[in-house]
Amino acid sequence: MTFELPKPFGFYNIHKPVGPTSHDVVAQVRPLVGRRVKVGHTGTLDPFASGVLVIAVGPATRLADLIQSTAKCYVAEVTLGAASTTDDIEGDITPAPAAPEPTDQQVRQALEPFVGAIMQGPPAYSAVHVEGRRAYKLARSGQRVEPAAREVTIHRLELLRYEYPRAELDVLCGAGTYIRSIARDLGRALCVGGYCSALVRRAVGAFGLADAVDPDALDIDADLVAPVTATVGLERFEISGEDVPDLVHGKLLRVDRLRRLDSAPTDHPQAQHDVAIVDGRGNLVALGERREGAEMIQPRRVFLGPSPA
Repeated sequence: MTFELPKPFGFYNIHKPVGPTSHDVVAQVRPLVGRRVKVGHTGTLDPFASGVLVIAVGPATRLADLIQSTAKCYVAEVTLGAASTTDDIEGDITPAPAAPEPTDQQVRQALEPFVGAIMQGPPAYSAVHVEGRRAYKLARSGQRVEPAAREVTIHRLELLRYEYPRAELDVLCGAGTYIRSIARDLGRALCVGGYCSALVRRAVGAFGLADAVDPDALDIDADLVAPVTATVGLERFEISGEDVPDLVHGKLLRVDRLRRLDSAPTDHPQAQHDVAIVDGRGNLVALGERREGAEMIQPRRVFLGPSPA
């Protein structure tokens, strides 16, 4: 019996414009790849924001968590001197009466405590759950919502430009970080209020804005990004053809029967859990878990299937 990878299988690096929701972009891609093909995004980008939106198609939807867990890079514009009900430009804006104008140095100093592992409160208008319901649904019904703070990691937060009331920030952050919350909390720290008035996502893991494609110009075949891209940073092993049947049937694989590829640094957030298994052409065929203390790999997500007769 021979085995092959399903098609289509991979990602589209979309340059989402301001205006559409992430689901709107998914709906635009879905009819292009076929009715029965799964399509989904790997991390919401708000309508007022633009930039990298990674769309998974086919079995690549099972790799969405790998994309979601990687670092993301943004350029954010924060407007100081006012607050927003949604912490962005789409909410009701309330100017702060007689707000002082912070100096450049004051803004830079206020940013310093936000770098590193911090506790961050999600916006009231967000998809997090509060008492079993989405926070934004409670907020829209008129209820006062204060989602519980949670730990996030901000790797880099730098002031690029500042001319009151607008401050432009360069942000590199981990999964779960709300840029709107950074804007809101910066405004509070400066005692003037603040909200995110513009946002561009420049990168999601290995997917960069320079390579992103306008959704209206998407070429379904030429623009498909190989699924192995989602595994950059994972330990990687190459499997031989004779071990493929064991892989497909979920049997333990001996590490000494696989070829370890040294090209993949183990700096992915999920590297402690997952390893990537590729074929001789570098195609991703499975994710596995390397057993601690044993030179064995347990296949967890296998993408190969029997070839049609």
